[in-house]
Amino acid sequence: MSPDLPGPLRGAIEARLEGVSRRDLAERAARVSAAYRGGAGSAGVVLTPDDALAYALARLPATYAADMAVFSALAEACPDFAPATLLDAGAGPGTASWAALEVWPQIEAALLLDESGPFLDLARILGEAGPPVLAGAERRRANLTAAQAEAWPRAELVVASYVLAEIPLPAQGALVDRLWAACEGVLVLVEPGTPAGYQRILAARTQLIEAGARLAGPCPHAQACPLIAPDWCHFVQRLPRSRDHRLAKGADAPFEDEKFIWLAAARDTVAITPFEARVLAPPRQAKPGIDLKLCVETGALEQRFVARRNKPAYAVARRLDWGDAI
Repeated sequence: MSPDLPGPLRGAIEARLEGVSRRDLAERAARVSAAYRGGAGSAGVVLTPDDALAYALARLPATYAADMAVFSALAEACPDFAPATLLDAGAGPGTASWAALEVWPQIEAALLLDESGPFLDLARILGEAGPPVLAGAERRRANLTAAQAEAWPRAELVVASYVLAEIPLPAQGALVDRLWAACEGVLVLVEPGTPAGYQRILAARTQLIEAGARLAGPCPHAQACPLIAPDWCHFVQRLPRSRDHRLAKGADAPFEDEKFIWLAAARDTVAITPFEARVLAPPRQAKPGIDLKLCVETGALEQRFVARRNKPAYAVARRLDWGDAI
């Protein structure tokens, strides 16, 4: 699946940009990004339509690319999984929902939750250019950590993309419980590929395994993570930058490498294709062969050398990339 934005989504964003000051959007994007990095939630960060648009210009492409990479890996791990319902918690402008509809176009109903009104308004405007399910999706303003929050409708695919980073640490466990309770098929969590993001995913992983979840990725096992600090698990997705995207980011490079970490937890009703290992770093190629850093199904970390003279194994190894399942 391509990390590029779908044409209708790209066109809808460009339409919203007509007549808008790129300098103002760049300044807003910088403030929004700084606030998110500081742990603020969307309700306190995205306060106006221009704030939402600035976020969409600066961050939506990378978030979409990461979500697409995760959903594609999940579709490979669970080829028979065909969700009909979607719950996008902390949806922002609807980024994860767009990606989910690209991978599972048979989705029939979607509910988008977010605490920011301007985000939900932008999600509606952008969604009108998308598939009918997205155009007609329910968008509900909701505080994901409210103590007396109403129960969420259950869905076969539940997604929280780049959400836990906005939640105070003491409330993250309760949110994971609520997301799992709403899940009838697979719960997907995506976080920035930082040591802190990895720790949030690791805590959710332990919690979900204890709740009876089965892992569909990225881990090939349910044992303790074998990585030792300062090492941490994360992956990367390269995506192109448009001219406006570069201006919003204050960047010159025509591409961006988005680092992310993810987790997919499945109910017993979802069939998972077992795999031997996950590639945890860029393969290192040299004349004698290829070195692979692997997390393997036994729960161990393995450095595997594939010699060039072993032609069948080498032919497979040379096609592997960071994040691939074996």
